[in-house]
Amino acid sequence: MADRKRVGGGAAAAVRPSSAPPARAVVLIAGVLAVLAASPAGAVAQEAAGAHSPADPGAEVLALERQIEAAVLDADTAFLEDVCASDFTYTHGDGWTTGKPILGVDHRAEWLASLAGRYSAREVDSQQVELHGDVAITMGRVRARSGGPAAAQRAFSFWYVRVYAERDGRWQYLSHRTVHGPLYED
Repeated sequence: MADRKRVGGGAAAAVRPSSAPPARAVVLIAGVLAVLAASPAGAVAQEAAGAHSPADPGAEVLALERQIEAAVLDADTAFLEDVCASDFTYTHGDGWTTGKPILGVDHRAEWLASLAGRYSAREVDSQQVELHGDVAITMGRVRARSGGPAAAQRAFSFWYVRVYAERDGRWQYLSHRTVHGPLYED
């Protein structure tokens, strides 16, 4: 597996989006931002004294997100254990946005254990980031292909909202929520 750094690195091959995120995703994002705006300033750990101060923290977060996607594809659990917070959660499926059941919620250990052989392709596009001090909210789309025998693989995509926090001078991945999808192409 390739070595990865926490920041920097090349951009993944971008794919032009074929559609904008659904309106309910925009409403959901607005709700997430409202909750963050109302939270106390001390709710997230402050940057450690003497830690780096990047010129463009938004670009740093988006680069980290691309590195995370590459690590998910490779099932690089060592990298992901380091970057995911101990209380990380991954919410699958968008049923929760319309009052239906979610497909599932994985905590860090469960999610990491599920990655080996799960994907044959996976990349992020349409990335956006909003910075709120030491909290970053990203939105975008993942295009993926399931793993396994070629005849059984399925292409799909989903739109997401993710939350990161800068802790001890580095960004940590706190949460993923699918806001639209999965959408299967075949």
